[in-house]
Amino acid sequence: MTDDLRIGVIGLGLRASIADAAHRPGRGSVVAAVADTDPAVRAGVPDRYEGATAFDDYHRLLDDPTLDAVIVATPDDTHEAIACDALSAGKAAFVEKPLGITTEQCDEILRTAYKTGTRLYVGHNMRHMGVVRTMRELIARGDIGEPKTVWVRHFVSYGGDYYFKDWHADRRRTTGLLLQKAAHDIDVVHWLAGGYTSRVNALGDLMVYGDLPRRAPDTPRPDGWLKEFDWPPTARKDLHHVVDVEDVSVMNMRLDNGVIAAYQQCHFSPDYFRNYTVIGTEGRLENFGDRPGDEIRVWNTGPSAYRSDADAVHRVPAADGSHGGADGRIIEEFCRFVREGGVTDTSPVAARMSVAAGELATRSLRDGGTPYDVPALDADLVRYFDAGQTRA
Repeated sequence: MTDDLRIGVIGLGLRASIADAAHRPGRGSVVAAVADTDPAVRAGVPDRYEGATAFDDYHRLLDDPTLDAVIVATPDDTHEAIACDALSAGKAAFVEKPLGITTEQCDEILRTAYKTGTRLYVGHNMRHMGVVRTMRELIARGDIGEPKTVWVRHFVSYGGDYYFKDWHADRRRTTGLLLQKAAHDIDVVHWLAGGYTSRVNALGDLMVYGDLPRRAPDTPRPDGWLKEFDWPPTARKDLHHVVDVEDVSVMNMRLDNGVIAAYQQCHFSPDYFRNYTVIGTEGRLENFGDRPGDEIRVWNTGPSAYRSDADAVHRVPAADGSHGGADGRIIEEFCRFVREGGVTDTSPVAARMSVAAGELATRSLRDGGTPYDVPALDADLVRYFDAGQTRA
């Protein structure tokens, strides 16, 4: 007999890697139940997680008194209702990013966690990726001085297949990809720079995927859609019947500590690449890839012309598992949090702030680039979550 945490999974779709990472019989946690609306997914649960029960209604899963916690990995527009139900049922909840698709949805989840005292965790797994942790460590030890500006370029080569062939393309279910896709990166900008976005503006458009062939409503995605990708982007077909989110966007941020940041996203680039540049008072840091072995270069002497041979070169550390080992590490932190509580590297407040920045940026780009101020979170909630979800 082990003391494994018994975890229920609500939604076993594209983020199933998190559920797989949580199934570690004899090593801390097991997936004991799954709720999913897809009969084919439910049929495969017993083989995927030995001994697990499958439900067609997540409410029945929440009624299981033997479950210690749940992972909410359903489409973004359902996070608020399901997370609040789980917290109200006394189940510690791991909510996949983004926490919600509006600031108010996030605030309602945080208020519910505060009122019920049930533990809330958010799946911003990039905080556990080797490339992000290494950059943060280099900045914290002063290798580039005090950070003053952060630039992010995100080339999403598979965007036309991953985000424009299902519900992600419908702004009613995501707000937009400057929130849904960028929530991770906005959170990383905040973590590296040590502040939260206070004012934002953005520009963007639906430049490529707006006029391509779409499937009829209620038509499933074609078989093999995750294995066979169309090229060039204009050759893509079988898009979702609703496509009204932007496929290219540029976002500018002023953080509450004065840092200026910029984020760029494109869903029709030929390659997939995420590049961070952080410039401080004494140097510049930039990553060249995010996989184990890829380089993080630091320039902190000068001035000079561009030098590819940086003053220091660091490597993204080796790791096993999905997302560069981040999925396994975030599940370890979640399980520790469920058992012991305390402060975690991921933060519900930070998750809310990334959504708020993304939501206001999306409003800005649909309003001609008008700048907007990001609303502050209730001070009592900030204190509660910053204290590890305990009341003083």
